[in-house]
Amino acid sequence: MKSFWKLTWMEMKLFMREPQAAFFTLVFPLILLFVFGSIYGNKPSPLFGGFGNVDVSVPSYTGLIIATSGLISIPVIISTYRETGILRRFKVTPLRPLSLLTAALDVIFFMTALGMALLILAADIFYGLRFSGSPLNFGLGFILSCLSFFSLGFILAGFLPTARTAQIIGMAIFFPMIFLSGATLPMEMMPDNIQFISRFIPLTYVVNLLKGFWFGNTWAQQWPNAAVLFGLMIVFLIISVKVFRWE
Repeated sequence: MKSFWKLTWMEMKLFMREPQAAFFTLVFPLILLFVFGSIYGNKPSPLFGGFGNVDVSVPSYTGLIIATSGLISIPVIISTYRETGILRRFKVTPLRPLSLLTAALDVIFFMTALGMALLILAADIFYGLRFSGSPLNFGLGFILSCLSFFSLGFILAGFLPTARTAQIIGMAIFFPMIFLSGATLPMEMMPDNIQFISRFIPLTYVVNLLKGFWFGNTWAQQWPNAAVLFGLMIVFLIISVKVFRWE
């Protein structure tokens, strides 16, 4: 166990030395918060059911953070380990490759949660953030969303041969997804054709689930979004097991 915690601490330091992952997880959501917060403020609006633009944006930006971890952090980190032979070398040490992957996932989940916490804290201090849901439901929805997108990240990590390729492909999927799913701008402000396209984007269901729980919905009300994410998680896990390569 002591060796595992040392490995986790090492993964934490390596994550912070990766500027791209750290930026999109911890800094980029805050930039969006302050840019759009300064433009639209957080005045209650009938468009958002009496909530403000920032109130609606925070759970959406949380979905963006989750997408960053799943589409960029995991594929790049795992591809780097495979490309440099780290996974292969761990097979001949007391710590198995699975321990390395577990430590990396623990760190990525922690940094994802930290990015969300910083976002909520900043929105509360500067814009008087409103929350009317259950912290437990929102937390469980956050975990389900992470598991779903982390599974997708392992699919990308499974067949992308190098970290450079993983970075390019991850970005190519990440940017269209965050702009078409309501993760950057509220879906209520999108034209009808974009709202139709969003139904076929996995991140849309993350945003819908988190927004629903943020504003007080129950699991009974959010079961369609939860069912889609749970189903995607199972499918992504099965595929990732099939395509994942240690070397």
